[in-house]
Amino acid sequence: MSRNAESTRARIFEAAVTEFAAHGIAGARVDRIAKRARANKQLIYAYFGGKDALFSAVLQRTMDELAAEVPIEGDDLPGYADRLAAYHLANPHVLRLLLWESLERGDSGVVTGSERWAHYREKVASVRRAQESGTATGEFDAGMLGLLSIGMVGWPLAVPQLRRMMLGDAEPADLRAAARKAVERLAEPR
Repeated sequence: MSRNAESTRARIFEAAVTEFAAHGIAGARVDRIAKRARANKQLIYAYFGGKDALFSAVLQRTMDELAAEVPIEGDDLPGYADRLAAYHLANPHVLRLLLWESLERGDSGVVTGSERWAHYREKVASVRRAQESGTATGEFDAGMLGLLSIGMVGWPLAVPQLRRMMLGDAEPADLRAAARKAVERLAEPR
């Protein structure tokens, strides 16, 4: 692929991230993506195969970047929650993309046996290994403990209206510290 084609593809991809985070799959418009990317619509179809395939590519890369940037360490779930909170605060589009995936694709969005599926199963295995070695315990199943840890971080950021009603004007730094403390309590020995 030529340097110009790579540049165009990258612009399309970044424009698509912005469009999908703001409007979801159904609400996104290829015209707006093309305009923002300074590319024609035909290139979007040529490079990505259409709007739904482009959303899948955006989501896959976004999840790969998140996994690489914030790996889970089952024996340090509070640290994981802290790093995850920092990542989501710096990259608010990630939670929005996940919410759109959930709203528009439901549970069918992630294929069993896919790399993404395997990544989350490895998260559970990491927590389970830490529980078995005694470095993380808690009274929850490893999968539930991992899910609750992610939820402690993501939910207050994903639903700001509930956050405001329940926590007032909590600052992001306060939410990060509160999530870390909550995960510490969940994972501590009983």
